[in-house]
Amino acid sequence: MAPDHRFRVLRYVPESVLKKRKALEKVAAERAQKTIEIRKAAKAKRAVIFKRAEQYVKEYRAKERDETRLRRQAKANNSFYVPPEAKLAFVVRLKGINKIAPKPRKILQLLRLYRINHGTFVKLNKATLNMIQLIQPYVAWGYPNLKTVRELIYKRGFAKVDGQRIPIQDNAIIEEHLGKFGIICVEDLIHEIVTVGPNFKQSSAFLWPFKLSNPTGGFKGKKTNHFIEGGEAGNREEFINGLVQRMN
Repeated sequence: MAPDHRFRVLRYVPESVLKKRKALEKVAAERAQKTIEIRKAAKAKRAVIFKRAEQYVKEYRAKERDETRLRRQAKANNSFYVPPEAKLAFVVRLKGINKIAPKPRKILQLLRLYRINHGTFVKLNKATLNMIQLIQPYVAWGYPNLKTVRELIYKRGFAKVDGQRIPIQDNAIIEEHLGKFGIICVEDLIHEIVTVGPNFKQSSAFLWPFKLSNPTGGFKGKKTNHFIEGGEAGNREEFINGLVQRMN
């Protein structure tokens, strides 16, 4: 007798399997919705970062044009243009720990210059100038420009997170630790350092001391002599930019 095909055999699916399947579908839907929200937020944040970077570029160019205009006016009036005093310094350690008195050694530790070729940004005031004066035979320092600050942070910038040296691979790590100060991206960090803003202390502490290489072509003079005597130590003002670019 041929089998009767009028009756369909129904497969029994356990209730636990149905519940699990429903839960997984719910999780997948929530995850997809969350991904969409994260992408929207990231897109909006990128727009904000782009606007900020554009604003900073305008600010830097306006400042450069003002300085050029004032310099030309002074020259036209047979006078001299005296730029404002620098607020920012970059200090590079040149010598090791041998034959260093306790006080200069302590100052090098306070400035986080633990090893040779370590460099840090320092806000210039009366206290820090006195400190730099005491360690002048052991360091080279000067006034970095925007290009130097940007290249240092982009190429040698590492974050100090819970005592660990973490590479700055994206803006998320900056926003996580400096977002409460309004610093959410690398350009915000660069602007805060260059302009020595109100949150300079937190921004500088966030950056791990820069580990620089020996300068390309080597040092031109003796490390023990002052820069104005043909050596390498001491204040070299704007000429620090050339040294840092060779060490970066």
